[in-house]
Amino acid sequence: MHPSIHARTNPDKPAYIMAYSGETVTYGELEARSNQGAHLFRSLGLKSGDAVAFFIENHPRYYELLWAAQRSGLRFTCLSSKLTAGEVEYIVKDCEAKVFVSSAGLAEIALAVAPLIPGVTLYMVGGAEAPFASFEEARAGFPTTPIADESAGGAMLYSSGTTGRPKGVKRAHVPDAPLDAPNPLAGLGQMLYGWSPETTVYLSPAPLYHAAPLGWSMAVQAMGGTVIMMERFDAEDALRFIQQYKATTAQWVPTHFVRMLKLPQEVRAKYDVSSLVGVFHAAAPCPVPVKEQMIAWWGPIIHEYYAGTEGNGICVINSHEWLAHKGSVGRGLTAQVRICDEDGEPLPPRAEGLVYFEGGGQFEYHGDPKKTAEARNKHGWTTLGDVGWVDEEGYLYLTDRKSFMIISGGVNIYPQEIENLLITHPKVADAAVVGAPDEEMGEKVVAVIQPIQWGADHEALRAELMAYTRQNLSHVKTPRVIDFMQELPRHPTGKLYKRLIRDAYWGKEGSRIV
Repeated sequence: MHPSIHARTNPDKPAYIMAYSGETVTYGELEARSNQGAHLFRSLGLKSGDAVAFFIENHPRYYELLWAAQRSGLRFTCLSSKLTAGEVEYIVKDCEAKVFVSSAGLAEIALAVAPLIPGVTLYMVGGAEAPFASFEEARAGFPTTPIADESAGGAMLYSSGTTGRPKGVKRAHVPDAPLDAPNPLAGLGQMLYGWSPETTVYLSPAPLYHAAPLGWSMAVQAMGGTVIMMERFDAEDALRFIQQYKATTAQWVPTHFVRMLKLPQEVRAKYDVSSLVGVFHAAAPCPVPVKEQMIAWWGPIIHEYYAGTEGNGICVINSHEWLAHKGSVGRGLTAQVRICDEDGEPLPPRAEGLVYFEGGGQFEYHGDPKKTAEARNKHGWTTLGDVGWVDEEGYLYLTDRKSFMIISGGVNIYPQEIENLLITHPKVADAAVVGAPDEEMGEKVVAVIQPIQWGADHEALRAELMAYTRQNLSHVKTPRVIDFMQELPRHPTGKLYKRLIRDAYWGKEGSRIV
């Protein structure tokens, strides 16, 4: 499974289409350009196992860079386009990149980073400004045929940094790995979501630098389908593109669902989504009412999985299973789910503890043996740091991340349940719940709300939400404070930078909360 195979058998088929502009790159063009990129990397002295870093928004040249690195055996790190210069500098240095490629659209940050990473070769796509050279011009003089020593490289992506400094997730590099080895995600897509090389059209509404859209969309291309890459997410446009491109599959996060569901009914009804065969979501917990509404709208074609960049295990669940186990993220597919206590000992069904995978893939955090060791227990099972429980049938239910737990008066409170309730309120666009210092209780529950209408009366909305939570939550879980932000600091992949909100209450940085 590799685009080079489809370039030989079906060179004129679109490998990907930019959703808004309509720019189309065929498998034949992707093959030629990725070969040229591979030759360029070799000309710079890069060999199998070396690292490159890409700091690019969803851009037409992104896949050409990725496949050039992949077929050169390189370790490629994709950086969030939302990072600051200091954050980019940290990751470029930490991943030991020898080449840094940015884009004209991110030139302001890229130019600030350039003097901070001496010795790293600099390129830019979509135009170039010194000291960056044009990547397109640099590769143009190289052959469109493969390099002599092709081998399969792979991604080393970084945690989103929601709880501190991001860490690179490093999987074992296999020297001289064949390019066309079976792609595990493509296999899952075929087995679970109805993918086929002939018919699959995958809509990618999320930033490509994140693990899920990167992995799944490259799997579609490895298999021979077509990717529709949205340059940015817009709820109505996503529906329009499903209809326009006759998308058969897509990967979402719950935030996407919430925004589509909050479109007026007449807007939702305008678009034909019947081409969808099987869609899937992950990355963040999905409130039960949100998923119920999505299944009612799109039918029982909505799948869910629970996994991490670490690749240590995956749970899957389809719509029919979920309707019988509402709130579950599924059962272990590639590894066994274990719920353990603080001592690493297994707990019985319905007992809450840290979620571990037994028998899954191994990983390490690049340059951080302490964090790597903390992700394992005495049995060698690995965890992503999530808390949850399993029922008697082995279905996993996530409670929250351990690091987000609030301890108020000695009681453990997990924000996820409170957030899931608040997001269902018709006047709430987004919600975050954190612990803030409290002299008597140690911590108190604080809800930070992004209203649908920022100009609304905050005092009236605060009173309305206080009453709403009191009606639906136990006393200890009811927020003691409700504040407002015009926009919560949410990663485009759906993850919330909760640390930034929490730190505002603990005096660690300036607050944008009112």
